[in-house]
Amino acid sequence: MVFINWGVAVNRLKLQNDNHMERRDFVKTTGKAGMFFALAGTGLLNDQFMPTRTSSTKYPLSLAQWSLHKAFMVNKSLPGLDFARKAKELGFDAIEYVNQLYQVDGSNKTASIRNLAQELKKRSDDEGVRNVQIMVDNEGDLCATSKEKRQQAIDNHKRWIDASHYLGCVSTRVNLFGDSDKDPAAWQAMSVESLSVLADYAAPLKLNVVVENHGGLSSDASKLAAVMKAVGKQNCGTLPDFGNFCVRRENGAAWGAPCVEQYDIYKGTSELMPYAKGVSAKTFDFKANGDEATIDYERMGKIIRDSGFTGYLGVEYEGDKMGEEEGILATRRLVERIFNGV
Repeated sequence: MVFINWGVAVNRLKLQNDNHMERRDFVKTTGKAGMFFALAGTGLLNDQFMPTRTSSTKYPLSLAQWSLHKAFMVNKSLPGLDFARKAKELGFDAIEYVNQLYQVDGSNKTASIRNLAQELKKRSDDEGVRNVQIMVDNEGDLCATSKEKRQQAIDNHKRWIDASHYLGCVSTRVNLFGDSDKDPAAWQAMSVESLSVLADYAAPLKLNVVVENHGGLSSDASKLAAVMKAVGKQNCGTLPDFGNFCVRRENGAAWGAPCVEQYDIYKGTSELMPYAKGVSAKTFDFKANGDEATIDYERMGKIIRDSGFTGYLGVEYEGDKMGEEEGILATRRLVERIFNGV
């Protein structure tokens, strides 16, 4: 895959002498205290680390970056650093990043991620766009049976938690795929261990650590809910995704292959909502009247409202029958109609 020209961003920031900064320096520089002052009054520091909402106010919306992944990765028509600008053009004032859409220097990840966070914050500040979360992929297996592999994954994810803090995010999203043939009890134990460490690391930064139902054992909502109950930490929760409840694919494939076993999406969403810190309102296809062709959004809307959820609804289009921008706007219209009565 071709990503952004990282050298341009680094040169722009003029940080030639900072390439050997350790993570402790990153957090110190981003300013645990300073960032708390900067966020005072924004609504990010309330007891639930969530925006507040009453029955008479609208759900806040954010744009999930994956909705534009073809523009970033396939067509290469949109630089990753321009995400905030594009989101603003599409009418959004809050965004959710995907880390795999950016190139990071493997020889010095801490400095590279820090530089990226600084540039993204500058861009989002310039556009008046709030940063909601970073979705972290490809940073190791947090539920690996090997303690060494788990520790490496934990360390890798901490860097993105630091970046989320610097950006003023509400959450950092992680994965707990699990192998299809892995002992669910062992998966749960390892997941609880890793999430507990990450949640404790994120708590002083007023950040949530959230898990998406994102394939494998994590898409078995009852098992993921059991992990959340076992962790039992206020800032550790879920990111229910309407479209990611496939627990098994053909030939044991992780992605791409047809789904041969899917968890009930409405039951699963209901089970994950008590722990939800965000919601991924995903679409794939639309009927002529604007309704989602494969998901009953009226039913999903009732589940979300009945749960008492107050956070962001992430607009995410993942279909292929519309262009990405057209699909984003269609998804937004549907979400606004169902959830906010617009």
